[in-house]
Amino acid sequence: METYAEKNSSTYHNNGNAEVKPIDQNTRQYQPTPRYKWVLVPRALFWMLYLHVGGLYGLYLLLFVASPKTLIWTYLCGYLGQMGTWCGVHRLWSHRSYKAKLPLRIMLMIFFAMSDQGVILNWARDHRGHHKFVDTDADTHNSKRGFFFSHMGWLFIRKHPEVSAKGKLIDMSDIEADTVAVFQRQYYIPLLLFFAFWLPAFVPYYFWNESGWVAWHTATLCRLLCTIHATFFINSAAHMWGTRPYDKTIRPTETLFVSILTNGEGWHNYHHVFPWDYRAAELGNHVFNHSKMWIDFFSRIGLAYELKTASDAMIRKRVLRTGDGSKTAHECTITDFSSETDHCWGWDDPDMRVEDIEGVNVIRPLVA
Repeated sequence: METYAEKNSSTYHNNGNAEVKPIDQNTRQYQPTPRYKWVLVPRALFWMLYLHVGGLYGLYLLLFVASPKTLIWTYLCGYLGQMGTWCGVHRLWSHRSYKAKLPLRIMLMIFFAMSDQGVILNWARDHRGHHKFVDTDADTHNSKRGFFFSHMGWLFIRKHPEVSAKGKLIDMSDIEADTVAVFQRQYYIPLLLFFAFWLPAFVPYYFWNESGWVAWHTATLCRLLCTIHATFFINSAAHMWGTRPYDKTIRPTETLFVSILTNGEGWHNYHHVFPWDYRAAELGNHVFNHSKMWIDFFSRIGLAYELKTASDAMIRKRVLRTGDGSKTAHECTITDFSSETDHCWGWDDPDMRVEDIEGVNVIRPLVA
């Protein structure tokens, strides 16, 4: 029986001249496509080279030259940027795991702009595709191509045609209708220049007389270098090393190291099984899941609502059904395995099973 990954992979065979898609069940004929060739993106290559040289130099300045205030400020900017990424473009816009009122969406958009990770719409589309077609040619950072490619190599080349083709099939109407996401897309460049590059360097320069040279290389370049690599480790390390207590048939893993780096995004096996769960983990505490902590906080003050979680019964069923045995489920007496999530990008994905939708817990539903 073919696996989901095999069914969605763009290549089964290679005759040396062409890549061949899986057999068409209607015509019973293989569909040849031109061999995929890597095309370098020089601008991305040069930017990453400059960022690494400047960021590593900034790390030296941060440790041995910069003011302690600059060190604290650099960490704060990095933390806020990660918050914008994980609470915002990831759990809110990409997965619709909760809803946010306008003030919170604006704040998360600004924090995301600090991270220099692109346009909300594009990030969310690629990420939804990553979940729908995980570790296939339609996955932007397919981990089957190796650690370096999934970590950062994918940035240096043009996307595989399957990424673009399958990406067009993903419904993005919710984000296209979001006024905050539309604003960020329209004013992407000025927002990026101000929040990601100028403001982090200006504050230490203006308020405590840090030199502009030091401020630029620490609060801007070193910060960006550290935060993007933390993100990259999710695409690479969290698809290679760790346990798979919820689904041993997929590559994403549970990785404490990555969770520490990203404030809670390393519980990746759980996240791929239940992408619409705002916690992105089964953990109930906030020590290694700061994103959940902040979403909980904003929920308490009325800015976040309809927080979706997988029920305990649903989780236990999945552990027993497809887990690798690393998580004990001795308390579970349920033997009905009908509730099994398929590959979907999150809440409102048309491929969500009815059983899964009915088994979701919703915290703090909006009351008119």
